[in-house]
Amino acid sequence: MVEDPGVLRVSSSCVIPLSELTWRFSRSGGPGGQHANTSDTRVEVRFDVAASSALGPRQRRRLLDRLGPEVRIVVSDERSQRRNRDLALERLAARLAASLRVEAPRRPTRPTKGSVERRLETKRRQADRKAARRRPDLDR
Repeated sequence: MVEDPGVLRVSSSCVIPLSELTWRFSRSGGPGGQHANTSDTRVEVRFDVAASSALGPRQRRRLLDRLGPEVRIVVSDERSQRRNRDLALERLAARLAASLRVEAPRRPTRPTKGSVERRLETKRRQADRKAARRRPDLDR
């Protein structure tokens, strides 16, 4: 997903320079032996949506509404900081792309004649099944 080393391509219309991302590295928790106690492999990347110059006004408004003024991704899956950086960029791009996606409004449709008949037939069968469980009416 990351082709150009200087930018993060979110979509065809949204490209973010890596200079707008803020990185922080720290030690990962959990097991790992001596390596885990000396390596800063946990990666945190932040993207300031409100201050970004790479976003257009509609993109900024949509991201602010859906994600807030800052997007934060934390990755500590791998033992390698390089791999965690790549994962963080992929997850950031995926989250931004999902938030920028415009869903087409749903147009309500009427149920088909066959689906109505199937639903009513199922209801009739269920009613008959329950009626068969009742005690016979002796007054008739």
